[in-house]
Amino acid sequence: MAPQQPTDAFNVAIIGAGIGGLGLAIGLSHLSVPFTLYESTPVFSTVGAGVGLGPNALRAMDLMEKRFKDMYMDIATGNLKPEKVHSMMEAMRMDEGLGAGEEWYGKGDWGSETFTRTGAHRKDLLDIMTSFIPKDAVRFNKRVKTVRQVAGKVELVFEDGEVVNHAAVVGSDGVKGFTRSVVLGERFPDDVRPKYEGKYVYRAILPMGDAKEIMGDLATDAKMYLSQGANLSTYPISEGTQMNVVAFKRDPTPWPHQDFTEEVTKEAMIRDFAGHNIDQRLVKLLDWAKPTRWGIFHHPTTPTYYNSLICLLGDVAHAGGPHQGAGAGQCLEDALILSRVLGALFHSTPSSTLSTPCPLRTAIVEAAFQAYDEVRRPRAQEQVRTTKETGELYNLIGEGGRVIEIQEAIERLNGRFGWLWDHDLKSDCIKAERRFKELATMGEGVGIESARL
Repeated sequence: MAPQQPTDAFNVAIIGAGIGGLGLAIGLSHLSVPFTLYESTPVFSTVGAGVGLGPNALRAMDLMEKRFKDMYMDIATGNLKPEKVHSMMEAMRMDEGLGAGEEWYGKGDWGSETFTRTGAHRKDLLDIMTSFIPKDAVRFNKRVKTVRQVAGKVELVFEDGEVVNHAAVVGSDGVKGFTRSVVLGERFPDDVRPKYEGKYVYRAILPMGDAKEIMGDLATDAKMYLSQGANLSTYPISEGTQMNVVAFKRDPTPWPHQDFTEEVTKEAMIRDFAGHNIDQRLVKLLDWAKPTRWGIFHHPTTPTYYNSLICLLGDVAHAGGPHQGAGAGQCLEDALILSRVLGALFHSTPSSTLSTPCPLRTAIVEAAFQAYDEVRRPRAQEQVRTTKETGELYNLIGEGGRVIEIQEAIERLNGRFGWLWDHDLKSDCIKAERRFKELATMGEGVGIESARL
């Protein structure tokens, strides 16, 4: 068992070791802010396969820990053709023939000169992230049962009966994480549970050699195959040795299961796409898919990301669909901004205040969480909204449910990602630190010096 911090010492609890929780741990480690990361599984584990990161995510990595971006780029995979380096994806039809011979065919890319496609196997990314985190700051097999704020600190009770106290808690426990109910339950009960987006997906990874045998040159670069009612994306991962496949199916009925996944037969999986005149090459890719439907759930509305000493980060705050390839990047942005404001708090507050559960320490922690909320929540929630719109375009649906042609979908996809990719995260850091200083000074008369960028 890892050594325990003194009960009243300033130590931030992070609940959940996904990309967001690990990112925050990296940021706090770099700034020497004490923390303990609690993970319910026996070891670091991954859910999902491929993960894509845009320019904003790479900047977040660089601002958190200078080695992070370089190590990621060593294992990242982009499009394999040099002329596709700045292409996020290329639109194709899902129908038989994939649209070959139509006027738009071969001109359906969207991207930007500021965008360079990078993707990786999720496990490879997490291996890099965990290498930055002190082993004695992580505790496994720790499933939190209750979280309670009492006497200027937060009490965590685990299912194994252990009780610990922390000065602050950050929930990063995923789209259905229970910390969301702790933050929102009393004030915003209707916004606690994630909402079914009306789509589910199947996932597959196959060797690039097999992918090329099936798809030819189409296998080497990221593609999105569009149709009404379904779509399918493919892109290379693992340094070009594998292809990641995600097949999306629209589903207008309520999700019928308590779990977010449903095991079906392979025949049922194939029937999901049979009515869309799907090209048989794409059907062959599904031979590598496990016939499990993964429901897509999101949090379209989140009125606040914190409640006094408890704060939300990542998917538990702002889960969105995968349609913009931005979910992991938004988790890293959260981690950057929150680590910066907690760093400003820790390095500018007297140790006597930090080590004493009292109204003053509570007010300073709340100031940090409010600054993070003000900077991150508008941008993160806009990503949730716009990714839903992007997913509709992949199904050739425009505003008000209007069916559109593929040329219009391509035009709309071009240019809609710049606000995500080109955002100035360094300015966000400065803004959040300054706002923390203002809030702390106004609330308690405490002078706070901004942490150095």
